Amino acid sequence: MGAPSPSRRAAQAVDALRHGWPLALQDGPVLLPVETAIAAGASSGLALISAARAETLKLANQREAAVPDAPVLIRGADPFTLEAARQLADPSLDLATPLKGPYRAEALPWRDAAAATLELARIAGILPAFLVDPEYAGEAQPFAASDLAAFSETARLTIATRARLPVSASEEAEIVAFRSADDLREHVALVIGGPDGDRPPLVRLHSECLTGDILGSLKCDCGPQLDAALHTMAEEAGRGGWGILLYLRQEGRGIGLVNKLRAYRLQDQGFDTLEANHRLGLPEEARDFPVAARMLDLLGVRAIRLLTNNPEKVEALAKTGIEVAERVAHQLPANPHNARYLATKRDRAGHLLR
Repeated sequence: MGAPSPSRRAAQAVDALRHGWPLALQDGPVLLPVETAIAAGASSGLALISAARAETLKLANQREAAVPDAPVLIRGADPFTLEAARQLADPSLDLATPLKGPYRAEALPWRDAAAATLELARIAGILPAFLVDPEYAGEAQPFAASDLAAFSETARLTIATRARLPVSASEEAEIVAFRSADDLREHVALVIGGPDGDRPPLVRLHSECLTGDILGSLKCDCGPQLDAALHTMAEEAGRGGWGILLYLRQEGRGIGLVNKLRAYRLQDQGFDTLEANHRLGLPEEARDFPVAARMLDLLGVRAIRLLTNNPEKVEALAKTGIEVAERVAHQLPANPHNARYLATKRDRAGHLLR
């Protein structure tokens, strides 16, 4: 057998991080994921963290930690044990373990590989923090920064199957499942009605939200938005049109379920939803819109009417080549638990909410 492809190496690296196994960076050190590692006695004099976490730790005034959004390599007075590194990595534990440091930022000659590794941690749904060249290493998974681009290529996404699926909003619906060879996340589309001449379908991009869609969380508006979108599409089909709901397996705007719940814990401490993501060292917006574009392309759709309050979503789809013929507002009433969340989306993320 030949060497694995770059996308396969990236998929194997994601799997390694979820299992707590180390990565061997091309032209760089061995990195051990802080959150998932099970290596008893592992320790290191250096740790790799995000720029946002370095800012929280008051390191941004140090030259080596002052580059915006760049990974930061830090050294403590004592070697980092896994327990100490986990307290360092998770800002939701700061109130319980407030005394940290002092730390010194150091030069990072393998910056591109470090940035790719932190992005890989986001894809794996773990905290972006690593021990560097730990005393314990074990067998490490090879990974190069260039592998990430191959893994993110959407051309490998295909339709796996489709079936009729009556739902409460419409008994005439079809579900279409999409799968990629190296990515375990399986996305689906729910198609209600059928093409109506040249009129573009009404489309909703809905990111998976276990807490809102399934458990009925009042902290967000995801569940009501999902239900309202399906009923709006059913009404559209009743008028001879059609609609497509893209259900994207991108929990927490792409940061994963566990990190989303960590963000909830930070919100309970007074931070808004964007501040919480920042303190975790994770992007405010990490959804993969090219995946949505690929799904639409596979369904034969190149022009849509987009059901959204978010102008950035319109721009993101337009950049992928999807024509957004119309933005259709999709606002629902607030409740006492999500009023601040919606205000943050309006005032800081630019959502068109009244």
